[in-house]
Amino acid sequence: MILINKKKYGLLAAYFVTALLSFTISAKEQTSMAATAHIEKVVLGAGCFWGAEKRYQNIPGVIDAVSGYADGNVAANYRTITQAKYKNDPNNHAEVVEVTFNSNEISLTKILESFFEGHDPTQLNRQGNDIGTQYRSTILTTSPQQLSIAQAVKTRYQTLLSQAGYGEIKTNIKPLETFFPAENYHQDYLVKNPNGYCPDHSTGVKFAPSTDEKSVRQNAALLQGKHIVIVESAGYCPYCEKLKKDVLNDYQGSIALHFRFANELDGLNIQTPTWATPTTLFIEDGQEVMGRQGYLDSAQFYRLLGLFKLGKSEAFNVAFDEGTDGRFCKEYEIFKNTPDGVFIDKLSGAPLFDTKDRFNSGTGWLSFTQAVPDSVIERADNRFGMQRVELRSKTSGIHLGHVFEDGPNGARRFCINATVLEFVARKNID
Repeated sequence: MILINKKKYGLLAAYFVTALLSFTISAKEQTSMAATAHIEKVVLGAGCFWGAEKRYQNIPGVIDAVSGYADGNVAANYRTITQAKYKNDPNNHAEVVEVTFNSNEISLTKILESFFEGHDPTQLNRQGNDIGTQYRSTILTTSPQQLSIAQAVKTRYQTLLSQAGYGEIKTNIKPLETFFPAENYHQDYLVKNPNGYCPDHSTGVKFAPSTDEKSVRQNAALLQGKHIVIVESAGYCPYCEKLKKDVLNDYQGSIALHFRFANELDGLNIQTPTWATPTTLFIEDGQEVMGRQGYLDSAQFYRLLGLFKLGKSEAFNVAFDEGTDGRFCKEYEIFKNTPDGVFIDKLSGAPLFDTKDRFNSGTGWLSFTQAVPDSVIERADNRFGMQRVELRSKTSGIHLGHVFEDGPNGARRFCINATVLEFVARKNID
């Protein structure tokens, strides 16, 4: 602090110095304000706020995304806005997300392009099966400049939608009055609830489509034979990433796996709604055999794949622990004397047993002295009054057989059902 000697400088000088100091402090404050002026907020409503919140958080340059309520005059809480009496009330709050972003890193235009591409703005007071005024499409701006930008982006997107055969955009654009953060359990909802699906109501119409996008891929290859198609989100979907991490990244099966967006299924006969991602479709000759919406864990995925690939067969019954190969079955006779190679999981394609470890036990079942390292799970099996060690595939979880202590020279004997295996000759292994 600087002290002014009024006796030495006089009242006029003291006033001048004080004013100078005030100007200096004010200038510093203005400089500080200028340094943070690139931080902006915009409030966006695109249906259920759970998936939208995560999508905005995943945009580089977005600092934070908070679920909440805005643009209404009822009590701002989930219990109130979801009451039946407010379902069609235009004064109900909308489910929205407050997006805080660094305009030096990401422009409002880019955020609004993601907003429009991420839902169907031509629907009034709904997105998919979510119906009511709380799900209306809205942009609530925090400055006149934002309002102008939002109107311009909307106009551009309307042109693109019209060219694609869609109707009028129903998105309401106006200045924000008050944003009310939602309850804590709604924040980061998809992180807290990892098992489920991400609603994807996007039209597939994009602002700047490129010639190498997935949308130009042809589905001709899917019109013959069996295929698995995973419908994923055009934006970020944590359930899609979780499905890949938990199941699909380890899949090496003989049925080809494909990834598509919902608007990339031209030429295929699909019955399952594809607005939820991930959606898993099992297709044969271009026709859907079965499909499931939402995240599938490994057990769910491989049971469906088992039905698709094996049908209600002996192999299916064995794989899902409802039966055992007959002694000297057809597959055993085929596999007991194969060339050099590896036996793989019939569903996941993971290597399980090597011919180098195969031996003839005389039992009528394939026998090995060991499994491929880290390929099987052993667990106690005390059913039928017996104490045995069961073997299951680590990737798919299917039942393989049992392990006994009566192998050659005191080695263990892995007694395996042939119907749940496929053989790959060594020369064909990459």
